[in-house]
Amino acid sequence: MCGIVGAVADRNVVPVLMEGLRRLEYRGYDSAGLAVVTNGALRRQRRMGKVAELQAALDREPIDAPVGIAHTRWATHGAPSEHNAHPHVSHDGLAIVHNGIIENHEALRAELKSLGYRFTSETDTECIAHRIHHHLKTHPKLFDAVRATVAELEGAYALAVMSQANPDVIVLARCGCPVVVGHTPDGNYVASDVSALLPVTRQFMFLEEGDVAEITRGGIHVVDRDGHPVTRPLQLSELSADAAEKGQYPHFMLKEIHEQPRAVAQTLEERVANGRLLEQAFGPDASDVFKRVEAVQIVACGTSYHAGAVARYLIEQVCRLPCHVDIASEYRYRNPVVPKNTLFVTISQSGETADTLAALRLAKQSGYLSTLAICNVPESSLVRESGLVMLTRAGPEIGVASTKAFTTQIAALTMLVIGLAKHRTADAERERGLVTRLIEIPGLIEKTLVLDPAMKKLAERFADKHHALFLGRGVLHPVAMEGALKLKEISYIHAEAYPAGELKHGPLALVDADMPVITVAPNNDLLEKLKSNLMEVRARGGELYVFADPDSGFESSEGVTVIQMPKHVTYLQAPIIYTIPMQLLAYHVAILRGTDVDQPRNLAKSVTVE
Repeated sequence: MCGIVGAVADRNVVPVLMEGLRRLEYRGYDSAGLAVVTNGALRRQRRMGKVAELQAALDREPIDAPVGIAHTRWATHGAPSEHNAHPHVSHDGLAIVHNGIIENHEALRAELKSLGYRFTSETDTECIAHRIHHHLKTHPKLFDAVRATVAELEGAYALAVMSQANPDVIVLARCGCPVVVGHTPDGNYVASDVSALLPVTRQFMFLEEGDVAEITRGGIHVVDRDGHPVTRPLQLSELSADAAEKGQYPHFMLKEIHEQPRAVAQTLEERVANGRLLEQAFGPDASDVFKRVEAVQIVACGTSYHAGAVARYLIEQVCRLPCHVDIASEYRYRNPVVPKNTLFVTISQSGETADTLAALRLAKQSGYLSTLAICNVPESSLVRESGLVMLTRAGPEIGVASTKAFTTQIAALTMLVIGLAKHRTADAERERGLVTRLIEIPGLIEKTLVLDPAMKKLAERFADKHHALFLGRGVLHPVAMEGALKLKEISYIHAEAYPAGELKHGPLALVDADMPVITVAPNNDLLEKLKSNLMEVRARGGELYVFADPDSGFESSEGVTVIQMPKHVTYLQAPIIYTIPMQLLAYHVAILRGTDVDQPRNLAKSVTVE
């Protein structure tokens, strides 16, 4: 999704801006641009396509400037085009870059047109630029004009604003979208992501919700949402300039497991703010579509199918809408019946999965209400061919066995659940509660990752096994399926997953002392039934490994190993949180067995053939 870079320094900042944009390319974008103030004048350069196109333009017409802002855009309002690309400008050399969605942009546009402003784009961002210019007539300082403007905005935003009339200043604002300031002795820098600025600094200040800030070469001035001056501490980032590489990790898979707090947080950024879901993050028509949905059909393959299976439980439980989930290769050939007003949802990390693409193309001829893609690659066929889109922002996932792509898919699908639910109940407090639980997830993942050493030790008990059984109930059954898939993918141990209630219908025949049974057991309504199922395992001499809430009543004993999870993980949060230790367990078992963790045999990252 969109990326911001800016700089005010005692140097030519254009190379810094361009390197920052290159480091944000993983977020997905369709155009790039920058604006600088040099020799008292504003200069702007924008290009469709990749950052390389913008760099080529700058190579032909070099610019040297000590202050500038730059941006990569993923289209939300207005089609991908050069005239919709950022930065956007208003009169008198005022330029702005913007991440997020302004929900009241139509009303702002109408008022600004009545005041004589002429628009050259279809974006919501240009409304902000003109509004700031309008307020400059009564608030001569750029900082004050920006504060007056953001007070009128509804939605989510990260802003960086500069003007040739104030050539040594960049003004920033944050609501629902991240903004970081990087500090160096020669100046101050701004970005939407720390990784963009790692080549120049590791000292960062993180703006908080509602902050407006002014940065100059020599200082950073911040006020909170109430206008009170505040000091945000400078923090030393642990990331290095080679953060896109394996870095300290021996394998990409382990690195990507530990990147999940950030990946999930990035997936939520610009999509939730002030206790609300911003539905337009799915596309301009999302609200109209969501209010008409009477059923949901989800289609995916592999790990993405497991994410869809999680979503089925959430959609039916929270939204009270019927939901069906199909493996894409099966869906294509079963001649499905399409209920009225059904939303068709595809899920894919790459967006090029052949069976999923074929299912989408069939669906577009089958009378569905609309199509929605949950995907990690903005340029992919799946994204281009779908009516609505939610990008997962997991960043590059190199390991073939999906980890952060899976958890970000669940985060994106949970936002879909909230979007559908709000049109079923119109309960603002309920929406606020769901959003609150959602934004707690990155912190809970951090707490769960501390189990890494324990999973490394536990892996020793699995290294010589040939089979394993994974159990879960309700929304945790798909999580058990994903745990089994991870173990078989990278350690080559045969693993299966079942709803725990199915044990006595066949799988129990396999249970003995050589068949480890891994169970996910949050403290929910199905806990007591799950305990009964597990007693069936112990009665047959099976070794139990239980990932449990501390209040679930499980205790380690002979043949039973209990791994305590974070306390009070809710129904909405459990699918992501209980996935983490099973990823770690699979990884460490594979290491002990000496397999190729990042590139397991016979598998490919993107399955582009049927």
